[in-house]
Amino acid sequence: MNSILELALGIMTSLGGFVDISELVFTLSGASKFGFMLLWVVVLGTIGIALYGEMSGRIAAVKREPTFTLIRDRYGFGAGLAVLVASNIVNVLTCAAEVGGLAIILQIVFDAGYRPMLLAAGVLLLVTVYVLRFKWIERVFGLLGLSLLVYAVAAVALKPDWGEAARGLVPRLPGADTPGTTVYFYYAVGLFSAILMPYEIYFYSSGGIEDGWTPKDLLVNKVTAGIGFVLGGVLAMALIVVGAAMYLPQGLDPQRLSSAVFGAAVPLGRIGFVFALAGIFFAVGGAAVETALAAGYNIAQFFGIRWGKRLDPGEVPLFTLCWMTAIVLGMALAASGINPVEIVEYSTVFAVVVLPFSYYPVLRLADDPKVMGKHVNAPVIRVLGWAYLVLICAAALAAIPLMIVTHMGQG
Repeated sequence: MNSILELALGIMTSLGGFVDISELVFTLSGASKFGFMLLWVVVLGTIGIALYGEMSGRIAAVKREPTFTLIRDRYGFGAGLAVLVASNIVNVLTCAAEVGGLAIILQIVFDAGYRPMLLAAGVLLLVTVYVLRFKWIERVFGLLGLSLLVYAVAAVALKPDWGEAARGLVPRLPGADTPGTTVYFYYAVGLFSAILMPYEIYFYSSGGIEDGWTPKDLLVNKVTAGIGFVLGGVLAMALIVVGAAMYLPQGLDPQRLSSAVFGAAVPLGRIGFVFALAGIFFAVGGAAVETALAAGYNIAQFFGIRWGKRLDPGEVPLFTLCWMTAIVLGMALAASGINPVEIVEYSTVFAVVVLPFSYYPVLRLADDPKVMGKHVNAPVIRVLGWAYLVLICAAALAAIPLMIVTHMGQG
């Protein structure tokens, strides 16, 4: 029974942490411009994150080595340090966007100023992560983040053209009545990156070690990565359907996080409003926790410092200082007056550049029979892994030019 419970919790926590502020921004905003045409990107990205998530979890279970230890060992100290710095810049930027998003939700709930709510959000995160052990962090943010499933109900309630939605599963160029091809590719690359954010792999592999995974838990890893991330992908697709059915016909671009709440409130009324607020709060809060912990994991693993939320903070003082610093820096950046949506767009685009350096060592190690033994990648996983690495590299090369040419998707 305990194994079944752990399996169910793994699926639900994976789903609860899948949709963060970057996905909310790129799915709804992209759908408001291109309708259902970005659905194929969600499918593509979801398969990719499930694939690499399973590999990183398998490595953690078999070798007890998380992602950043592999990066240091594969690249060497100098190149590995460059990846560490770049990854943690993305982590802090993303954390800033998530903390700012939490403050916006608290503003809506309490009708208060942004800066006081930003301080409240930051303090709440610091206290919560300090007090809770890893399993309870998973459960609190993961399970309560499932309230976001209200968007799946809203998508059905809006009665979209399902035939047109099905056509969105096949890649095609946009028509003349859209903002243009380059803007379309900007959103495609941004959404692809939002689904495969590096912190997800860092957090996932470290979480496997936090949970004490061994080769006996490989089935748990496969089901968690497979079903959990796929359910998250379905939720992201529901957000696109909501954006295409509600915002596109009105010519509205939901560039504010508060606009996302009305995607569920309009078709479902007050109950949709409440569930959307709760879902966004815990999903975004969970992402803030994941990015902060990922920063701490990365530094501790790279320099061989003892780490883990399964331990008391006093047992791992440097690790604790690292993740707390990430939250404080995120608060400071969010307090600078920059719109959280702008922060998340920058962090998502720059994350694409880091993706190849994060995912390559995972693929190489999972592909090495000398290291993984009988748990090495199956031939189909190997082929898919390399195919996705090519796509990731192509996205990394295109991301910044597309951001410049399209003025961050504005055309």
